[in-house]
Amino acid sequence: MIWIFRVRMWAPVGVLTSLAYCLHQRRVALAEQRGADDQNSVDRSLLELKMVQVVFRHGARSPLKALPREEQVEWKPQLLEVPPQTRFDYTVTNLAGGPKPHSPFDSQYHETTLKGGMFAGQLTKVGMQQMFALGERLRKSYVEDIPFLSPTFNPLEVFIRSTNIYRNLESTRCLLAGLFQCQKEGPAIIHTDDASSEVLYPNYQNCQRLRERTRGRRQAASLQPGISEDLKKVKEGMGIASSDGVDFLILLDNMAAEQVHSLLSCPMLKRFAWMIEQRAVDTALYILQREDRESLQMAVGQFLHILESNLLKVVDPATPPGKTRKLYLYAAHDVTLMPLLMALGIFDHKWPPFAVDLTMELYQHRESKEWFVQLYYRGEEQVPKGCPDRLCPLDKFLNTMSVYTLSPEKYHTLCSEAQVMGLGNGE
Repeated sequence: MIWIFRVRMWAPVGVLTSLAYCLHQRRVALAEQRGADDQNSVDRSLLELKMVQVVFRHGARSPLKALPREEQVEWKPQLLEVPPQTRFDYTVTNLAGGPKPHSPFDSQYHETTLKGGMFAGQLTKVGMQQMFALGERLRKSYVEDIPFLSPTFNPLEVFIRSTNIYRNLESTRCLLAGLFQCQKEGPAIIHTDDASSEVLYPNYQNCQRLRERTRGRRQAASLQPGISEDLKKVKEGMGIASSDGVDFLILLDNMAAEQVHSLLSCPMLKRFAWMIEQRAVDTALYILQREDRESLQMAVGQFLHILESNLLKVVDPATPPGKTRKLYLYAAHDVTLMPLLMALGIFDHKWPPFAVDLTMELYQHRESKEWFVQLYYRGEEQVPKGCPDRLCPLDKFLNTMSVYTLSPEKYHTLCSEAQVMGLGNGE
């Protein structure tokens, strides 16, 4: 997580603006084609894969903030060793192809030195191996099992975007190395954006309305019945003072980082592992409040709009050749995936782990020409909200997304609307 449950920044990116009528016509056509056959299973042998989008969290890293305790885990630089098989050259640009923007996050992380010498939030060898393994899994799915992608990296087939944080850029490198076995036919360019206008995570700084809605909720969450008692129990067991400001989000961040590196220093973290994760999820849900449609819209609405636009560009026969890619990769964060999963109706009430992926496949039926979406989370098939089956008709899937999707224009309108009395005070 990147403490985006505090204040972060977000603004617009370029997306499709002229496909609404086309989409409406296609939805009508798809509905007419299916008619009474909605309940019949689709012959998957007649489906052709047209496009894949993968949203993933970075690999394992050091914690973002050390716990105030006597026994500190040592985060030694040896943990940063780069496995040779993960090496893959890449270039970072802004969204327009210009120079890489400055990363205020990395500057902030370098201000925190952990015991042992590492900085906060650094991708480790374990994290690099996790991302390489994810790349290998994608290779098996889309190169070996289905000859969809070229076995070597081809910039005409793959679009890559990441938040401008070093662990995400390096995680993307490792994924590409695993996916293409370090072979490429052209430059691998990772596109990123300024922190002030990023859309790959909830950007509280750029959306005043979202900031006001969630202001104070993190602190208020720790005072809620159940959460409050459990937090007191864990902190007392670990010898952490009640006034230290440690909540379940900080506890989970340290616990997850230590566990994956086999560095767990406090038996209490292991003893309360399940409680810590569940209460961290409860805290995050209290902050975002899943029943609050507008908060989810402002959190990930623009990102959903990008994912939707990629689908529509493939579906639209008027899209010029070369304007779409076979694979879209998005390096994001746990605080991105959680609201995405909620919006799609597939959140499992578990914290998104390191190197987890949400994969969206787009298929077309060779005979009926119908379009379908298949969704995977952690490599397992999902049934999105509003869909009759795991293989979801595109129009139904788009209807589900549309509840939370926001165009840049609608996003800015919603973010700047006058506050409703009572919102933003943790109520």
